Amino acid sequence: MSMTTAYAAQEPTRTEVDALPGVTLLEFGAPWCGHCRAVQPPLATVLAERPAVRHLKIEDGSGRRLGRSFRIKLWPTLILLRDGQELARLVRPRDGQALDEMLALAD
Repeated sequence: MSMTTAYAAQEPTRTEVDALPGVTLLEFGAPWCGHCRAVQPPLATVLAERPAVRHLKIEDGSGRRLGRSFRIKLWPTLILLRDGQELARLVRPRDGQALDEMLALAD
């Protein structure tokens, strides 16, 4: 698997996310968000080193149920899941080291 570059046109349901097997990284944000754009290069680097990690890029905003179910308040918020269970979360990561440390939990 590789990094997803575009936000999903339709978000999955919470039930679908909870049923995903293996390791998944959920990225909540918006295409116009400066913080979200800034994290893309380090995120791409970290995900390139872990091809087994599924990456779901979810556009969040008012009325988006999936983001509310994960209590998303700021963008980007990245949530690491294994078999649908949350292992870790990062809110507005500033560098690749924090991302790498979070993804190391899934190794």
